[in-house]
Amino acid sequence: MKQRHKVLGLLGALSVVVFLDRMAIAVAGPSIQVDLHLEPEQWGWILSAYVLANGLFEAPSGAMGDRNGQRGELTRIVTWWSCFTALTGWCRGFWQLAGARFFFGMGSAGAYPNAAGVIARWFPARERARSQGFVWAASRFGGMLAPVFIVPVQAWLGWRAVFWMLGGAGILWAVVWLRFFHNYPEDDPRITQEELAEIATKEHAHGKARLPWRRILRSRALWRVVLAYGCYGCASWFYFSWFPTWFIHKTGLTMNGILLTSLPFAMGVAGNLSGGVVSDRLAARWGAKRALRTIPAVCLAATAVTLVAMALCRGVVAATALSCLGFGVMDFMLPSAWAMCVAIGGRASGTATGMMNTAGQAGGFLCTVLFGYVVERTGSYNLPLLFIAGMVLVSALIFSSVDCTQTMDTEPAAC
Repeated sequence: MKQRHKVLGLLGALSVVVFLDRMAIAVAGPSIQVDLHLEPEQWGWILSAYVLANGLFEAPSGAMGDRNGQRGELTRIVTWWSCFTALTGWCRGFWQLAGARFFFGMGSAGAYPNAAGVIARWFPARERARSQGFVWAASRFGGMLAPVFIVPVQAWLGWRAVFWMLGGAGILWAVVWLRFFHNYPEDDPRITQEELAEIATKEHAHGKARLPWRRILRSRALWRVVLAYGCYGCASWFYFSWFPTWFIHKTGLTMNGILLTSLPFAMGVAGNLSGGVVSDRLAARWGAKRALRTIPAVCLAATAVTLVAMALCRGVVAATALSCLGFGVMDFMLPSAWAMCVAIGGRASGTATGMMNTAGQAGGFLCTVLFGYVVERTGSYNLPLLFIAGMVLVSALIFSSVDCTQTMDTEPAAC
């Protein structure tokens, strides 16, 4: 196995742990709300505390990885978030839980931008979309595992034990990453000269790199991606936060029905893996500019239609099928969106994707808070989906206008 594929395997494991930790609060949410006597409005703020902190620190964490290397930065990120994941299990009320989730979000910020930075350094341009697809597919696998793992552990040991176990898993990953990973392929004694020739990237210089902040802030292509991803974030964070609660209210099932909420994430695995392959192939055939803007635009337009259908449908089968379809189609476009941002960012790909992911978290913050207020005021778990569908449609329109060849590097983007 090539060394870069081992690195990708570690990034995949990271992505699984990230989403297990993210989804734990959503899956265990109904039990936590009952145990701690939390109202829907309070629960919306608890969910959004993570999103707010994560969004605020995404770009700084990505920039630190670009400047100092992803080896130390990802070690810090995973150690921090794992400690606060474990502390979540000791919370006894609203303010403690909101605080733990805020600091968890602060610590975990930058995980995906730094993973994108690793891919930019370790993979040739022709493999980056499928590599991003693998990382995001692994995240969806973590989301799929969350109900399967959390529901039985919660029934056996209680919801608090779930967070203690997940915190330990994160610490283990950080130890392995620190021992195994090197910031630059040429520094890894296990890599061959043949593989170095395959990677053949000169985009990153050793040592602390100066970031082109003037070009970053003036990049119209980057700001379009940022805005589009912010609108998309409303839909993704519906699935990451309110979806299990919405599903129970929509279908009338008991807590065991939460196991069905793993199915959309299984579709997300397939969507990301196939989306990465299709993105690379269409980029080779059509050119990157056309391929990487068309895939997100088409997929997100279809997702908007599906969200409206989810709000109007009735029955367990319809709710399950539509939620799976919507999430799978939406995730099909993720490798293209991230490959697009990496191409635009060039040497500052961690910073650029951090800015993009910050916008996604901002959309998620809006979604999680607004969802709770709408439910509190109207009693409807379906009405917020219409607003989310509108935001996704706006995202599709913006993505359709992005030109990934407008790189911030001095040379044209090899995207």
